[in-house]
Amino acid sequence: MTDETLRLTTAQAIIKWLANQYIHIDGQELRLCGGGFGIFGHGNVTCLGEALNAHRDALPLYRGQNEQSMGFAAAGYAKQWLRQRFMFCTASAGPGTANLLTSAGLAHANRLPMLMLCGDTFITRLPDPVLQQMEHFNDPTFGVNDAFKAVSRYWDRITHPAQVIQSLPNAIATMLDPGDCGPAFIGLPQDVQGWTYDYPAVFFEKTVHRIRRQAPDPEDVADAIAILQGAQRPMIIAGGGVQYSQAVAALTEFAESTNIPVVETIAGRANLLETHPLNIGPIGVTGSDSANAIAEQADVILAVGTRLQDFTTGSWTAFSKEARFISVNAARHDAGKHRSLPVVGDARLALQAFQTAHKGYRAPADWTAFAQQQRVAWQAYVAENVSAGNRPNSYAQAIGVVNDLCDPRDRIVAAAGGLPAEVTANWRTLDIGTVDVEFGFSCMGYEIAGAWGARIAQSEHEPERDVITFCGDGSYLMLNSDIYSSVLSQKKMIVLVLDNGGFAVINKLQNNTGNESFNNLLCDCPTIPQAFGVDFVAHAASMGASSEKVVNPAELAAAFKRAQASDKTYVIVMDVDPYEGWTTQGHAWWEVGTPHITDNDAVHKAHLDWEATREKQRRGV
Repeated sequence: MTDETLRLTTAQAIIKWLANQYIHIDGQELRLCGGGFGIFGHGNVTCLGEALNAHRDALPLYRGQNEQSMGFAAAGYAKQWLRQRFMFCTASAGPGTANLLTSAGLAHANRLPMLMLCGDTFITRLPDPVLQQMEHFNDPTFGVNDAFKAVSRYWDRITHPAQVIQSLPNAIATMLDPGDCGPAFIGLPQDVQGWTYDYPAVFFEKTVHRIRRQAPDPEDVADAIAILQGAQRPMIIAGGGVQYSQAVAALTEFAESTNIPVVETIAGRANLLETHPLNIGPIGVTGSDSANAIAEQADVILAVGTRLQDFTTGSWTAFSKEARFISVNAARHDAGKHRSLPVVGDARLALQAFQTAHKGYRAPADWTAFAQQQRVAWQAYVAENVSAGNRPNSYAQAIGVVNDLCDPRDRIVAAAGGLPAEVTANWRTLDIGTVDVEFGFSCMGYEIAGAWGARIAQSEHEPERDVITFCGDGSYLMLNSDIYSSVLSQKKMIVLVLDNGGFAVINKLQNNTGNESFNNLLCDCPTIPQAFGVDFVAHAASMGASSEKVVNPAELAAAFKRAQASDKTYVIVMDVDPYEGWTTQGHAWWEVGTPHITDNDAVHKAHLDWEATREKQRRGV
């Protein structure tokens, strides 16, 4: 170590340091930060913008159209790279930064790394109050950026240039920590960005990171195996953490050696191929009859890499109250939920330890045979559900068309609305780790932006493959501008816009709880005198995409082939029925707040029916 120093601005130091962080992935040494998404304003253009321009080759900056969608794109990028690499987002002080709140919430809920470098008000306060400043009369230090404390795993405000020496490594350590992974927020006051400091040159030396694998405690492993060896009806719930720890092979080996049936969460879709004999299907509210049937009877549940959210557990009605849970998770908080025996550690190392310790245990043959029979029945249902037939167009039919024609390594993206449920239930996995259904924070608008981020990541290692995103008309209208981003950056996507005339899935929930249709479908909005359809084809074309509308699944198949052959983003629009064609089987109970008193008999009856299932609900912490 030498005493050599470099005089840099705060902004220059941040970007220079980021450009020198690397990670080993599959034998390759890659930059840890793949670049960033940015919209400049007065809060970040002069100083941070100057620093980024000087490193434009090392850290490519993608120009966003909306700060929220930039954050969604960063999340899609991180998912595609299995949390091993991340993107930063930079936004100006005020509304630009505030727009990132929702995407920070998505990254936090989904445990995804994303670095936010956001403008802040002047630390000197000499020009206060400044443009876009939120003044809190009794606390001058409190502002918009403090709102990110609720949706960040790491939060800091740089008030002196020297602080980045401590703050940046802590942010990276958080984003690479399997048990604490999530977004990191660094507030950058506009004056501090330009202040200089004599930084130690050693701070900017090339650093190669690795993601820590925490071995589980041997006694926890022994306790878990003891419970499993007494199981008559065991099952494995495979979550998204299986993929993030690259534990698919270990999961498969353990399941095959023990003959234990495996079900998947929404985040864990594509842990096993559709054709694997122990793949019993997706579980929960948007799951399958097969997975939910074995969940109801299982006596021991091994949950691997899942936070056991309500859509997985049927709001904790999907399992017997007597069933024992073993939870393998890198995060202590997730491992101990609902009286689980916690096995805190890396999923791959834990499954390998289980493989060594299970001493020849195999699930009873009749139990596994029962699970597989249920799976065969569910596969028959899905085959019928996705077929065209002589019936109205549906989400499931569109899913079936794409499933039949796409390449096994294509990336499938869906989020919010009715499509996550339909994709989760009906998609037949062609290859491992190819499905991204964002239902952790359930953000409408993720579909297109997240797909753009995934495509940027995919083009870095599988450029010949496609990213295919399923998008409802409601989500499209909420956030569509990254069609333009994808055209500008030449990151082709295939976007399927399935138009059902409004927010049809929430209309379905509204009707299922006894309520009349109100303010969800455009035709049921009392403030809309006459509804009309949006010309999504013309709109997408105006942003530079190729686009066309089809009238049925057969035309969709032909259009999809044209989209595959295209060299730029391609948008295909098809109307679907808002009432018919929903996947009606495979659902578990979901706790929804319904009115305890009402003058509406239908609503009251629905409330009683809904509450009747509550007696199955497990109580726990």
